[in-house]
Amino acid sequence: MSNRTHTFTVVGVGIILIALLIAGMAWSLFLGTVHIPAHTLWQVVASKFVDTITIEDPRQGALNDIVWMLRMPRVILAALVGAGLAVSGVIMQAIVKNPLADPYILGISSGASTGATVAILMGVGIAFGEEYVGIMAFIGAMVISFGVLIIANMGGRANAIKLLLAGMALSAVCSAFTSIIVYFAKDKEGIQNVAFWMMGSLAGANWDLIGIMLFVILLPIVFFWFQTRILNLMLLGDEVAITLGVDLHRYRQLYLVMSSIMIGFAVYAAGIIGFVGLLIPHIVRQALGTNHKGLIPISALGGALLLVVADTLSRTIIPHTELPIGILISVIGAPAFVYLMIKQTYAFGGN
Repeated sequence: MSNRTHTFTVVGVGIILIALLIAGMAWSLFLGTVHIPAHTLWQVVASKFVDTITIEDPRQGALNDIVWMLRMPRVILAALVGAGLAVSGVIMQAIVKNPLADPYILGISSGASTGATVAILMGVGIAFGEEYVGIMAFIGAMVISFGVLIIANMGGRANAIKLLLAGMALSAVCSAFTSIIVYFAKDKEGIQNVAFWMMGSLAGANWDLIGIMLFVILLPIVFFWFQTRILNLMLLGDEVAITLGVDLHRYRQLYLVMSSIMIGFAVYAAGIIGFVGLLIPHIVRQALGTNHKGLIPISALGGALLLVVADTLSRTIIPHTELPIGILISVIGAPAFVYLMIKQTYAFGGN
């Protein structure tokens, strides 16, 4: 596939995904426990952009609160978290040169889980306020990220293998520490809260959180999109990069930190949601190739679409009950990924 053909393909797929994302977000706004007719929904949405709407207008009452204070922030947060997790998966796979890697392979999810568990069962970080569980989860993710960098740089410069091994080692330590805390805890309600938080939820969405997530998700995605040449070189290895005059060591560390920030805030906002960073980049790579120029934006759109649809289903698939989105993503993602792996295996076997 020539560069021009690849560019046209990426643009075409991007336009389709944008259209599907807009449709998915509209669908998500429409569905919910409270039924809002479609024409009323669009009137409520449009009322925010019309100055002539009075405070007594019905569109400024309960309907306004349901659409603008509950559903809209949740839909936007789902799109941002999905995009951030998918792009983080792309970056992690480039860093460790493993297409089966995801944002959690370097122990970041285990660090976040440990942070949340310590906060819920031991009360650590309660001084941070009502959102102390999410903040402690973010701190845990960042501590593990920097720990991976420190360990991987011991005895020489970090490389893909050392980063992977350091991440696996710290992940095991965090999992063991979390299990010990849960085992000795006598707070049954706290244990249930830990389990539910680890399953993921977007119920805490609000406009203040959206403002933070727009900054910490979109800016890194744009940054990584301008780093596609270096990311493509990472797939070729350090030896090839050095012959071209590029030292991947500092880029690898910078990318890991920036990806960890995205993942940490995603965990802070939505709990533990796996599989997005593994499944979406894999599908996009199979369809469009390994060039990060197209892989990053298409993965971002694909991740956003997946999480918007999954969150909508989690709210509506069981009446009057919200299914944890992490469970739903795993139910959808695991069989799909197994199918893709089997298909790829047979494709190679047939050549």
